[in-house]
Amino acid sequence: MSLRPRSAPPTATLARRIEDAGLNASAPPQQAFVDGWLLRLSPGKAKRARCVNALQAGRLPLPDMLARCRAAFASSGLPLIVRITPFTQPPDLDARLAVFGWQRFDETRVMAKVHLDDLPASSASLRRVDAATYAQTVGQLRGSAAEQIAAHTERLLGSRIPYQGYLLEDARSASLLACGQIAAEDGLAGLYDVFTPEAQRRRGHARQLCLALLHAAREQGARHAYLQVSDDNGAAIALYESLGFQLAYRYHYRSEQPGVA
Repeated sequence: MSLRPRSAPPTATLARRIEDAGLNASAPPQQAFVDGWLLRLSPGKAKRARCVNALQAGRLPLPDMLARCRAAFASSGLPLIVRITPFTQPPDLDARLAVFGWQRFDETRVMAKVHLDDLPASSASLRRVDAATYAQTVGQLRGSAAEQIAAHTERLLGSRIPYQGYLLEDARSASLLACGQIAAEDGLAGLYDVFTPEAQRRRGHARQLCLALLHAAREQGARHAYLQVSDDNGAAIALYESLGFQLAYRYHYRSEQPGVA
């Protein structure tokens, strides 16, 4: 029996497109720019919606940039967190923050499935739910505070990328087996907030959910898919690799305040 050749890895161009799509998909209403840096100031749980994305090198000296960002985050009641990606500007920002003693945390993989034309069949039936229901479901599973759940709902409702949240439920009891969200834009589909209740893990529910989400995305015209997963989540990484996802790039965060992870 011949095995299908593994797909070519994600190109640098696709990785750049994924980064842009990820920024669009996670945009909260609370945003500001400081000399080319994008400040996201949502009180939600997701760090990608409450961090600095250094998109341009800017003209201000780094201490001045950080001081301005620090003031903006303090006024929003948030710790200053900087997200570091292969696209961060200036390119040596990570090393300079390390010299300042900023802690590094939350190592994250961005994985891509280059083609969606080789999906295994899926018979899973998903139930689409409104943004408030979805944010409440995910928030309860993660132990989020009420303010964080409200911020998540606000972000989903305000996003320019149409919200699509789904639940995989037991056909007999209607109990939750897994949940996930699609953010589709210009042929790219991001899978977000994929979560399985602890009591339902290691039963194949996450695989069923992801396959159903990928089929739905392909039906909507998506040609590629991407997702983000913690570098220490070996079980999830193994699942995504079995579905054909490959590493596109990594990112992490830095903060001068200990214990913000």
